[in-house]
Amino acid sequence: MEAPPDSHSSESTSPQSIGLLAAWGRFPVHVAQTLKESGHRVICVGVTDHADPVLAEICDEYTSLGVGKLGGHIRFFRRHGVTTATMAGKLFKHKLLYNGHWIRHAPDWTSVKTYFPHFITKKQDKTDDSMLLAAVKAFQSGGIALVPATDFAPELLIGSGQIAGKQLSHAQLKDVEFGWRLAKEMGRLDVGQTVAVKSQAVLAVEAIEGTDQCIRRAGQLCRRGGFTVVKVAKPQQDMRFDVPTIGRGTIESLVDAGASVLAVEAEKTIIIDHDDVVALAEIHQLDIVAVADTDFAKLRQAA
Repeated sequence: MEAPPDSHSSESTSPQSIGLLAAWGRFPVHVAQTLKESGHRVICVGVTDHADPVLAEICDEYTSLGVGKLGGHIRFFRRHGVTTATMAGKLFKHKLLYNGHWIRHAPDWTSVKTYFPHFITKKQDKTDDSMLLAAVKAFQSGGIALVPATDFAPELLIGSGQIAGKQLSHAQLKDVEFGWRLAKEMGRLDVGQTVAVKSQAVLAVEAIEGTDQCIRRAGQLCRRGGFTVVKVAKPQQDMRFDVPTIGRGTIESLVDAGASVLAVEAEKTIIIDHDDVVALAEIHQLDIVAVADTDFAKLRQAA
């Protein structure tokens, strides 16, 4: 069965009931607020142990369900007239490995059927894209099209240019290019989207633990600091889920670890609380730049 298209029709932009599957972070809150301001009814499923409780106050209808209650998510949305929904926020995949996790997030029958090839027969892998695309198809089978959250809040995508701090030096730019190639390859393999480098040596690569832990590990390995962190979209990035995102917490992790540069991919990275991010970076002299593949030649000339 084919997954639904990455963007929704013009009909879906008119006021209607929009489903929001909310995980961790400020991103789901911003999406909910934007949808409300646009006149939509927001029907929200907050993932247990992830979603911000404030969503219950913002949304028209709200329930909290475990990540394994896929059938419950679909039924809640359908009960409230949802045919279009979106995912927002980070799902801490490593929590699925904790002892007792499945007691709190015990899979329902829909989840068992959806992920049977991943966990039982092992015919499918457990990479992020594979698992999330399976969820997308389950929602589609339930009559709900999942669309990118950035369709509703496009202003969150970062454009090319200097976001904070000073222009990169020649040495810093070389580290960004080096890290960019590595991060793109890691993304192609669906391992992670972030790498930390210094003097064209790899300090840390993101895997299941997430961006913040990758940054902290780089700081532990490079006590002198001054390293560069590169965060990019996957070459096969599906904008419906797992879109690279930075916010105040990212900047705090970078500052605590001693990083000096953050480079992100323009037009494919979400920035939450932009003004707070820039102000905090400026205070701590952290340089942030958003670039695209086509920008490097121009940046080399300027460095």
